[in-house]
Amino acid sequence: MSTWFITGAGRGLGADIARAALAGGDNVAVAVRDPARLPADLRNSDRVFAVALDVTRTGDIPAAVRSVVERFGGIDVLVNNAGRGLLGALEEVTDAEARSLFDLNVFGLINVTRAVLPVMRARGGGKLVHIGSRSGFEGEPGVSVYSASKFAVAGISEALSVELAPFGVQSMVVEPGVFRTDFLDRSSLSVAGHRIAAYDGTPAHATLEWAGEANHTQLGDPVKGAALIYEVACQDTLPTHLPLGRDALDRLEVKIAQRRDEVARWREKSAATAHNG
Repeated sequence: MSTWFITGAGRGLGADIARAALAGGDNVAVAVRDPARLPADLRNSDRVFAVALDVTRTGDIPAAVRSVVERFGGIDVLVNNAGRGLLGALEEVTDAEARSLFDLNVFGLINVTRAVLPVMRARGGGKLVHIGSRSGFEGEPGVSVYSASKFAVAGISEALSVELAPFGVQSMVVEPGVFRTDFLDRSSLSVAGHRIAAYDGTPAHATLEWAGEANHTQLGDPVKGAALIYEVACQDTLPTHLPLGRDALDRLEVKIAQRRDEVARWREKSAATAHNG
């Protein structure tokens, strides 16, 4: 029996990962801002421990981690799922909006991970599962700041996979495409408060219009996605990246081909910048 600690577990993919872990016979600590709003099936179980936690409140994180360790004796799998989106052309996003997003998507992840790592190192092992995004390997119009936050998550996870190997701790970033969760609801997705008319009819605002039309009609099934995340996380060895969904796989192939073509075009001149002396 493993113990999972999942942030942002009150709904969406986080809640479905919690359900998959419970179905697998594991203990689950679900970190949410308001435990009273947890779905009934995540409250009525001896193997579920609800932790009140806003990951942007850094000072509250160590106590939350200690409470999980006291309840279950340790933490085997940390799932950094808490996060939200932000729509808007870069020019429309204010400094406060960008910093608020990074406080949750990046610094919240860093601080929760930092608090859990001593527990895992003391136990001689553990697994970190960071929920990134397809936008974390492909920058897209209208979500530049969100993409930046998820590129950061991917970079952190890759570095941790090497940095923590001596301690038996593994790290994986999951990169979902579009799934039928509440992610496109205004409770999970912010829109830049300042709209610049010059961007109407351009790709940046096309993404904004798509988000309004696609909500709850996305291709991905979150229950199936959560089941795969659980299955992969239960393996002895984690991949460094887990693209999730048909669209994520398709866009990754496009990205790889694009990078290969661009490298080929400039390879000789790039290599020629090396010092020959």
